[in-house]
Amino acid sequence: MSANSSTPSPISGSRSDDNADLTADLDLGFDGAEDLLRAWRRGLRPDPKLTVSEWADAHRWLSSRASAEPGRYRTARTPYLRAIMDALSPSHPAQRISFMKAAQVGATEAGNNWIGFVIHHAPGPMLAVLPTVEMAKRSSRGRIDPLIADSPALRERVNPARSRDAGNSMLSKEFPGGILVLTGANSATGLRSMPARYVFLDEVDAYPASADEEGDPVTLAEARTLTFAHRRKVFMVSTPTIRGLSRIEREFEASDQRRYFVPCPQCGAMQWLRFERLRWTKGQPETATYTCDACEKPIAEHHKTAMLAKGEWRATAKSADPNAIGFHLSALYSPLGWKSWAEIARDWLAAQGSEEMLRAARNTLLGETWVEAGDAPEWQRLADRREVFAAQIPAGGLFLTAGADVQKDRIEVDVWAWGRGLESWLVDHIVIPGGPDDPACWDKLTAVLARTWQHANGAVMTVARLGIDTGYEAAAVYAWSRKAGFEQVAPLKGLEGFNRSAPVSGPTFVDATIGGKRLRRGARLWSVATATFKTETYRFLRIERPSDEDRALGVLDAAGTIHLPGWADSEWLKQLVAEQLVTIRNKRGYAHQEWQKMRERNEALDTRVYARAAAWILGADRWDEASWRRLEAQAGVETRLPVAVPTGATAATPEPPAQPKAGTLTTPRRKRRSYTPKFMRD
Repeated sequence: MSANSSTPSPISGSRSDDNADLTADLDLGFDGAEDLLRAWRRGLRPDPKLTVSEWADAHRWLSSRASAEPGRYRTARTPYLRAIMDALSPSHPAQRISFMKAAQVGATEAGNNWIGFVIHHAPGPMLAVLPTVEMAKRSSRGRIDPLIADSPALRERVNPARSRDAGNSMLSKEFPGGILVLTGANSATGLRSMPARYVFLDEVDAYPASADEEGDPVTLAEARTLTFAHRRKVFMVSTPTIRGLSRIEREFEASDQRRYFVPCPQCGAMQWLRFERLRWTKGQPETATYTCDACEKPIAEHHKTAMLAKGEWRATAKSADPNAIGFHLSALYSPLGWKSWAEIARDWLAAQGSEEMLRAARNTLLGETWVEAGDAPEWQRLADRREVFAAQIPAGGLFLTAGADVQKDRIEVDVWAWGRGLESWLVDHIVIPGGPDDPACWDKLTAVLARTWQHANGAVMTVARLGIDTGYEAAAVYAWSRKAGFEQVAPLKGLEGFNRSAPVSGPTFVDATIGGKRLRRGARLWSVATATFKTETYRFLRIERPSDEDRALGVLDAAGTIHLPGWADSEWLKQLVAEQLVTIRNKRGYAHQEWQKMRERNEALDTRVYARAAAWILGADRWDEASWRRLEAQAGVETRLPVAVPTGATAATPEPPAQPKAGTLTTPRRKRRSYTPKFMRD
């Protein structure tokens, strides 16, 4: 711009000489400069005071293509959505809004109302993410296109997709001041395509764990909003899936956990609707009514419309993030004409006896996560059951195995004692700093093999077999194992899936590089179906313990009981129950189960599995009575078979002949040598 020209006013709308100078400098036509100034002025305006729900009531029309109730949108039909939509308005301080909900309660339409509001009243870059790109395309055709076509306020702002240079394609909708991009959570390219002030994440629990192996899709999408600071909005919606894996559950639990409280039509008490308060005559789901928390009187469903209209959201927790709020809603709140209480009762009854149907009912009717049968016991309950051992190895422990987990900067070892019926005791937890690149670390692990632990009867024991994982730095593990000796060390390779009849197979001879020299068949490797032993471990952890009265009558702990010492801290206990058994479906709908981590660290569970595999390799699952008697003789004790023999994951210990009295001890020798039972060796 020339030095003599004055600065154009962003306020003025007149065609002045200043505008002419701007036109000349930018090589724009007069109309182009005027459009530029108009856009500039729009950008300086504050966001409108209109809320999303007010906009929807004034401008939204529902298409017969995308709605069972076409016509003007009415928030009064689903009054619980008003506060959720208004939280998406620019005037609301919340930046992260999560909605964990049952199926078919109108959540996606609330998100579509937000899209319409942004296009019309608060333009800016917006990203809408569906589980897959194909679902994003279907949403564009089935929901977004009707949203634009049937609402005049939007139709005039987004050009038809068929026009030339329209800026409107299947996955991209341009409008004055902004753009809407739709993509799938499986596309890393789509998730990092642009900065976004607004992000709508729909059905997040159906997202893949990683987008094109580049990381969590939710994290990638949220990273798009960083440059918008306090002006950003992220709306996360989903029906939940499995506890511990559900993204929407994690978001909701980190929020202020709002519930929709409605009044009882008879006593006026405010309450949020719970499934256990839905009652019906046995075998007659059509009689379903809701029982008031306060007056215990039945509430007929025809009162629901008035109850919803007078309802209000109330926070039930304190949010970890002051900018995050969360909402939860079950199908009990569905408006009349949608999902009735009688239909909910009927669906629940129909699901009984089928784990898959019960899971679907809990997710889609109650809006709650499903707890898998292989879910871990709470670590706090395990902490409450810790014991003080009379010796390092209690009287029932007859041999030791260890499990070693190799990490980048350390090796973690847990030593377990085993008795009849696979009853077990945690004897020691050892952390060796240094990692596989440090020779001193391996020397310390070798020293563990020679270490002794004292038995309650005075004997001292060494580790009969140590199982060590080869998943990290396998060459270093092979080299150390060969040097330490395969009679006492078993390199292990974890396999996916279950093998209940033979959870350990091998050994196979694999090539190994020792001291820089490649040796054919240089290492003996055992393969372990780790899922089988994890399932067994969690089953054993749930075994109920005898009461003090039962113990006084001579009742022993059941076979498989896991005993944990008082020194086992909370971190170790959390690691022991760090995984969960989940059901996964492939693209064809076939289901399989696999163990997945609920927290980052799980070394205690891994080392338990390796120690258990070592016990299998020794033959503990197949020993006859004579073998157990020899162990007792070496330990100087006599033991009795526990209450019940474990079944399921592994072969049962054979039923022995008549046993001597429990707790009978042989006369201890004056001096006992440490021992590793020789008959256990290959």
